[in-house]
Amino acid sequence: MSLEHSRPAITVVIPFHLLFAQFPVVCFTLTLLTDIAYWQTGFLMWQNFSEWLLLAGLVFGVIAAVVGAVEFLLRPARFEGRTVWPHAIGYVLILGLAFLNSLVHAGDGWTAVVPWGLILSAATVLLIVIIAALDGSLAHRHARAHRHPGSEIS
Repeated sequence: MSLEHSRPAITVVIPFHLLFAQFPVVCFTLTLLTDIAYWQTGFLMWQNFSEWLLLAGLVFGVIAAVVGAVEFLLRPARFEGRTVWPHAIGYVLILGLAFLNSLVHAGDGWTAVVPWGLILSAATVLLIVIIAALDGSLAHRHARAHRHPGSEIS
C-alpha cells in the first residue's frame, strides 16, 4: 500500500465575506502610502488618491461586514470553534478609524493629511496588522478520509 492512499484529503473552507474583506485592507494600506507621498511631495494628486482609496475601502468594508453578518446568522455552524467576536469588533474599529480618516481627508490642502490624516492612516494599518495577527485566518481545514477506488482493504 502506498502512502498516497493513507493521506487524508484537506478541504479548505473560506468564509464568503473574506472575498470582499481584502479590498479594504489594500485600500487602507495604499491610503497610508499615498499620504506619505503627499507629505513628502506636496502634490495634491496624492491627497485625491487617498480620498478615493478611503471611499473605496469603506464601501467594500461595509459590504464585507454585511455579508459576514448575514453569513454568521445563516450558517453559524461554519464558525464553530472560532472566536468571531474579536474579529468582528476589530473590523468595526478599523472601519471606524477609516471613516474618521475620511472626514479628516475631506478638509482642504496640507492640513487634511498632515499630521492627523497621516496618523489615522498609520493607526488604521497598524490595527489591521494587529487584528490579522490575533485573528489568524478564518480559513480552516477539515481532514477527512480520502479513498481512491479500488483501495479498500479487506
